[in-house]
Amino acid sequence: MFGFDNITYFNVFNMPKQRTFEKSATLSGIALHTGARATLKVSPAEANSGITFRRVDLPGCPAVKALAPNVVDARRGTTIGNASAVVYTIEHIMSALHANAIDNAVIDMDGPEPPIEDGSALPFLKLVQEAGCAEQDAETEIWTVKEPVHIDEKGTQLVILPGDELKISCLTSFKGAPVETQYLEIVVTPESFRDEICSARTFVNYQDLKQLMAMGLVKGGSLDSAAIIHDGAIICKDELRFPDEIVRHKILDLIGDIYLCGRRVKANIIAIRPGHYFNVQLAAAMLKQI
Repeated sequence: MFGFDNITYFNVFNMPKQRTFEKSATLSGIALHTGARATLKVSPAEANSGITFRRVDLPGCPAVKALAPNVVDARRGTTIGNASAVVYTIEHIMSALHANAIDNAVIDMDGPEPPIEDGSALPFLKLVQEAGCAEQDAETEIWTVKEPVHIDEKGTQLVILPGDELKISCLTSFKGAPVETQYLEIVVTPESFRDEICSARTFVNYQDLKQLMAMGLVKGGSLDSAAIIHDGAIICKDELRFPDEIVRHKILDLIGDIYLCGRRVKANIIAIRPGHYFNVQLAAAMLKQI
């Protein structure tokens, strides 16, 4: 459907070895908030090094590890940072990496934001496929449940239970949407991510969009990069990619955010009205079990 008909997949979540990229690959486009041209490059990394973002536009190319303790903001996206650098909205690239079991990678960025592209993870999945995957000598350590985790706050509930695969059951509601409550249960594999999840786009309420614009943000936003909910209708450049595209995008974000525990995940996750702030809380709790 989206140009991956000739790709052969296999169950990477059962692989005993770590994986990185075969080569570097680059994606360029417009950044969401600044409206500036942005370039992101993925490259191979050593075993046991994890996912590292580097700001190549700053002196010394400071790096930030993609781990829950480094999250500095999770209000409208997942932002990581330290004293030297900040990197915004990493959830879509992290989702593509997690679903395709890329354990180690260096991600170079020439600014604080990655390209927003169409507001989904599809461009990042294409980037992962362009770079290719290479097995490494080190064994993979997969995150599994030692103790169930339950988050219940402000109408959001997240539960993570033992499982032999990554299965997400998600219920969400988006005020003002034509179909306000949406539910989907899916086992996350490279195939299901490609066909069912990665192309689901970001949604934004029109009133929230107005506030962001008044703050001088979303300068690079357009109907090319998000769907807008307004007066009971969904406004987007093309028709909906799925009738339940909202819940699919929520799962997309969750796949990326839980990868901030630093390992591929095998678990059953029940998510009711998830969001970045609570997803990151879950990833932090998961990290404590390692």
